[in-house]
Amino acid sequence: MAKVKTAFTAKWVEAVKATDKRQEIPDPGFKGFYLIVQPLPSGAKSFALRYRGKAKFTIGSVTAWTLKDAHKEAGRVMRAFDEGRDPRAEKKEASSDDNLIENVLDEFLKRHVKAKNGARTAYDVENTIRREIKPKMKGKMITAIRRRDVISLLDDMVDRGVPTMAVRTYALLKKFFNWCIERGILEVSPMGGLKPPATVEARDRVLSDAELRWAWLAADEIGWPFGPLFKMLAVTAQRKEEVAGASRSEFDLKATEPVWVIPPARAKNGREHLVPVTPLALNLIGSLPVINESHLLFTTNGETTVGGFSKAKERLDAAMLKIARSEARERGDDPDAVKIAPWKLHDFRRTAASGMAAQGVQPHVIEAVLNHKTGTIKGVAAVYNRYDYAREKKRALTGWEKHVRSIIAAKPGSNFVPFQIRGTEQ
Repeated sequence: MAKVKTAFTAKWVEAVKATDKRQEIPDPGFKGFYLIVQPLPSGAKSFALRYRGKAKFTIGSVTAWTLKDAHKEAGRVMRAFDEGRDPRAEKKEASSDDNLIENVLDEFLKRHVKAKNGARTAYDVENTIRREIKPKMKGKMITAIRRRDVISLLDDMVDRGVPTMAVRTYALLKKFFNWCIERGILEVSPMGGLKPPATVEARDRVLSDAELRWAWLAADEIGWPFGPLFKMLAVTAQRKEEVAGASRSEFDLKATEPVWVIPPARAKNGREHLVPVTPLALNLIGSLPVINESHLLFTTNGETTVGGFSKAKERLDAAMLKIARSEARERGDDPDAVKIAPWKLHDFRRTAASGMAAQGVQPHVIEAVLNHKTGTIKGVAAVYNRYDYAREKKRALTGWEKHVRSIIAAKPGSNFVPFQIRGTEQ
């Protein structure tokens, strides 16, 4: 049996070797605290507590509990015994399905997020939980979530190129675990002392005409469902979630002036948003297949909106680079010298806004197109100015569409400069 004369350390615990006999090793620095080592071939290690003649209380495996957290749990169990409570019953309750993290997250959504936030914020939070958090943590007890689990989740997001989403998820998890402490579900948050996984810098990336053209051609390469979706982002200048979640019932395409009305529940700022549908957008919508009679524009199963944007964006990037290098080769240039700076799907929106500004569209009209809540018109004027700018938005998006069409039609490597339409909102 391993012998130790000084208080346990994490390094020592990790180094203890299993033998052909069960070992129960007391911690000289914490009376009643033990390391249990099962005989070979298992060799499993766990922490346990023996306190004032009570039956041994197993805290848990060393793979799930750090030494520091196990010491804290032992102290909690000792206090429970001293107060006449039954820590075993409490542990059994904590092990119920109610304390699976996916179920606690659902409770958090119901009692905190949806109760205290607008529909759009609740939608975004629920989306993040469903797409990012649950797949990594589902099936674990809330009390078994450790700091390394959180770090692993956030590091994966940074590594796949979504640092902004990683920072937002960090903030969401911090709020979630603090809520768990307030509700008595947890004693300590695994987020304690954990810093944000990345620094989010303000972005100003705008696609050049050549990049926008490559993106459009690359969208054709990757095809349904993301190809048409990415084109809709470029043409409409609306948010990714708003385009991806679009329903056919939101469109009036047979009207003299076709429109898309994004309802408040799906608009980021909680305000209904009217988007004029230009001919190119109309053609894109008309080309979309109807899946299982679903009302959703972008769905592969007829029940839920599409997911997997990160992988689809990677395919788009690869197709863009392939097209750009092929055109360089045809011109006699070195294809390996062609590089495309990193960009995000949100940059479609910024590119459209910049393009409209270059065409002379006034800032307040661009903000109306983008459905920004704040902008040029502020204060009392903003309260009373409820004018929708429908005609101005139509002119702005039509002018932007003409620019997009001219880019698409331009021959690769030509010196053609698309005519910039100015004063479109006069």
